[in-house]
Amino acid sequence: MLMMAVISDKITSKLNEGVIKDWLDNVLPSVLSFFWAVILALLVFFLGRKIVSWLIKLIEKAMRRHKLEEGVIQFTGSLLTIAMYIGLGLIILNLFGVAPTSLAAAVATLGLTAGLALQGALSNFAGGVLILLLHPFRVGDYIVEDGHKNEGTVTEISIFYTKLATVDNKIVIIPNGALSNASLTNVTRSNRRQMDLVFAISYDSDIKTAKEVLSKLAEEESRRIEGTAISVFVKELAESSVNIGLRFFVPTSEYWAVRFDILEKAKYALEEAGVKIPYNQLDVHLDK
Repeated sequence: MLMMAVISDKITSKLNEGVIKDWLDNVLPSVLSFFWAVILALLVFFLGRKIVSWLIKLIEKAMRRHKLEEGVIQFTGSLLTIAMYIGLGLIILNLFGVAPTSLAAAVATLGLTAGLALQGALSNFAGGVLILLLHPFRVGDYIVEDGHKNEGTVTEISIFYTKLATVDNKIVIIPNGALSNASLTNVTRSNRRQMDLVFAISYDSDIKTAKEVLSKLAEEESRRIEGTAISVFVKELAESSVNIGLRFFVPTSEYWAVRFDILEKAKYALEEAGVKIPYNQLDVHLDK
């Protein structure tokens, strides 16, 4: 009890001396200043984000009005978005008393380390610039990346990655550095595409009949480009079949529809003409 009384007397003495009041007078302004800085930073962030979004849409609309490529618009939009958010971050840091000059000095000091750590990102950025300058493909082209056999329609070219939409509506994301340094096939760059089909017929079937049937199918195809040649030829004498090739040109946009139709029509037409389509088989001869 005596100890508690002593402690109580000391606290009362300190209160009378104004120690706690002095402490509050020194600390409270800093706490309130930091609190208001946080509130102001949140307001600046949300307002700044709205302004950035509005400016990017305005810039992209202006670029589309001037009929720039969609890939250039997407790349520029991504780059400006990052730059604007960096500027917004500098403004917010300045609210907390971090001077831009001090921040610039810190960034310069860490520049080499960041460069080494972000080699992949810088490579992808450079790859995106090369893609936009050299135009191996554009947004809307159907490409096949030869290295990993990724393929699809290009939907977006951003500053680091390119997005492809596959035929089954999957999104494939490929680094720009990989696309700029590897070989790829641009399927839709030309407005026409050669149909290259192979039909296997039995060795017992007549080759001339099969060629006539396939040639007639190509001639009757309304989507074939007029004035282009039709080529029907023996492509290979395989183990179980004679492979007949058929080639003609169609509009690129009609390629798959024509391919599927010709394959179906050829099956019925060859059978109707008495040409057999064999399955894979092996003849075994036993010596007695």
